[in-house]
Amino acid sequence: MHNNPILHSTIKGEGIPLLILHGYFGMSDNWKSLGNQFSKEYQVHLIDQRNHGRSFHEDTFNYQVLVEDLYCYIQHHKLEKVYLIGHSMGGKTAMLFAVTYPDLVKKLIIVDISPRRYEPHHNAILAALNSIDFSIHNSRSLVDKKLAELVPELGVRQFLLKNVFWKEKGQLAYRFNLDSLTANNPEIGVALPSFTVFEKETLFLKGDHSDYITEEEVPVIAAHFLNSKIIEIKNAGHWLHAENPIQFFEEVCKFLS
Repeated sequence: MHNNPILHSTIKGEGIPLLILHGYFGMSDNWKSLGNQFSKEYQVHLIDQRNHGRSFHEDTFNYQVLVEDLYCYIQHHKLEKVYLIGHSMGGKTAMLFAVTYPDLVKKLIIVDISPRRYEPHHNAILAALNSIDFSIHNSRSLVDKKLAELVPELGVRQFLLKNVFWKEKGQLAYRFNLDSLTANNPEIGVALPSFTVFEKETLFLKGDHSDYITEEEVPVIAAHFLNSKIIEIKNAGHWLHAENPIQFFEEVCKFLS
């Protein structure tokens, strides 16, 4: 199990390791500007999870293997106790990692996701991504135009288009492993297993316009994370770190210091 390739990452700065896990269809690059800010205080690891960014592609995709990937990464880099931030899907990975390997996590920050199960809700995005034929849609603008048929929100398309790159001259491709992400889409919403707990300090950050963490999620968060608090980030939806990076940065620094 532990002979997997090692996750791709960008490492910057010195100090206590601060590992950041992106969300579904995301990549470490989404965290570049915040990562630069954090790197003045910490050794920041911006990580690409499997099937995303520049990390390896595998058919298997679920939170157990994402946790093992992270474990292998931490062993490979000889890290001892880490601060861990996870957004959305990355938050699900981070929660399961923390309850599985509590000794490796010093403090935990979960961004706009809770331990509960979420219904699969990325169907339009998956359909749009799968509708691209790179032999026809051979420029970014053509890809964008095709995606717009099913994904009208410009911001979401721009986020997805970050994953489109020139594989070779004249040939675009996706960085993520679309086949595996499509096949394993129901895995993204699975709940943290019952009766798992993490006792160390945990911060949940939620966007005030997001419905991923509501009053209903408060008891389930408290049941799993015995020493947790929830803070709202103003004027922000699910991508709160991008929509209000100033308050996001302040809350994280306050919590980690």
